[in-house]
Amino acid sequence: MKSDRPKVLNPIAGFPLISHVLKTVQSLKPARLVVVVGPDGEAVTRAVKPAPTAIQHERLGTGDAAKAARSVLRGFAGDVLVIYGDSPFLTPATLKKMIRRRRSGAKPPAVVVLGFRPTDPARYGRLLLGPDGGLERIVEWLEASAEERAIDLCNSGVMVIDGKRLFGFLDKISNRNAKGEYYLTDLVGIARGRGLTAAVIEAPADELLGVDSREGLARAEALMQSRLRARAMEDGATLVAPETVFFAADTRLGRDVTIHPHVVFGPGVSVGDNTEIRSFSHLEGAVIGEGALVGPFARLRPGTRVGAGAHIGNFVELKATSLGAGAKANHLAYLGDASIGAKANIGAGTITCNYDGVTKSRTEIGAGAFVGSNSTLVAPIRLGSGAYVTAGSVITEDVESDAMAFGRARQVAKPGRARAYRAARVAAKGSRKD
Repeated sequence: MKSDRPKVLNPIAGFPLISHVLKTVQSLKPARLVVVVGPDGEAVTRAVKPAPTAIQHERLGTGDAAKAARSVLRGFAGDVLVIYGDSPFLTPATLKKMIRRRRSGAKPPAVVVLGFRPTDPARYGRLLLGPDGGLERIVEWLEASAEERAIDLCNSGVMVIDGKRLFGFLDKISNRNAKGEYYLTDLVGIARGRGLTAAVIEAPADELLGVDSREGLARAEALMQSRLRARAMEDGATLVAPETVFFAADTRLGRDVTIHPHVVFGPGVSVGDNTEIRSFSHLEGAVIGEGALVGPFARLRPGTRVGAGAHIGNFVELKATSLGAGAKANHLAYLGDASIGAKANIGAGTITCNYDGVTKSRTEIGAGAFVGSNSTLVAPIRLGSGAYVTAGSVITEDVESDAMAFGRARQVAKPGRARAYRAARVAAKGSRKD
């Protein structure tokens, strides 16, 4: 990846790769969960909390990584599911199918491996099946013969293992191979050597897409966005140009929402029914009420709440601000750390001065208040319901309900002064020596 960031912390759809994996795993309600990290895995440890972690002190292969979980899984006799942190597309349905297979039959298999058939098998390990369809062996690409490399059934690395036998198997793994590592795939041969069986469950290749490069990360993002767009439309939203809309994995849309081209959703956005999001808007950490209108070119930052029927127009930015039902900020405004009442009107060019260089303070604007264009509201400040702020005002003190506030210098007009000023400027220019 050529990055200082651990691979599994690279994001798709607004969340790290490993977060997608953990969400899938946690949907199965596992009795125990452990994330194995490398010796420099502090960032991953922080990212997966409260899930416990175990450290693989030396990078000696997948079998060695599984051994690192011994302390957390000590005494556990259930099924142990092994998944990789860069596989965000695995589904609960596939994992449940693997677990059911591990428990099925008169003589349940000790190991179940998830296989797939990619368009290009490349350097994946191959799954060798016996005449009865059972899994006989997994051969790594480096150790595979030309005949074995011709097999198109590949190893994903995902396994379910009988927990009663897991660590006994792991202790038998050898590193006598081309890479000098302990391969988790050797569990199949070890199980069969003890008279036990192994089985394969197949999944679609897209579900096993991993990330090993920036190009792979882009492919993963594209696949995730395709799925999220399809789900949004299936659930009743209209995407005018679906390929231009980007969702976070947790974006929630109501029914009859219309999303125009080139809209980006960051994490934590919920949109109510019958809402319209116009082009080139960016939303993150915002809750938008029913029937609201947002954009074009709007930016909603975390902590924003937009009431039912409210309007946020072009080049309006909200941060940690609530805009009441029916309120309007139709153009060119910054509203930060503010509470704005129902049906209030915020004029173009209005800003709430929420930060003085040391602390952030709030602005409260009552229901039905009117704030004229190009007004500056210096927080902390409160405008009562029905208050009226004239255009171009700098407001530094509270305004009572239904009061009108002026915060600007008085206009003075000097008849003829413009003509005299221009004449003086022309004369001064002519007298200069070049």
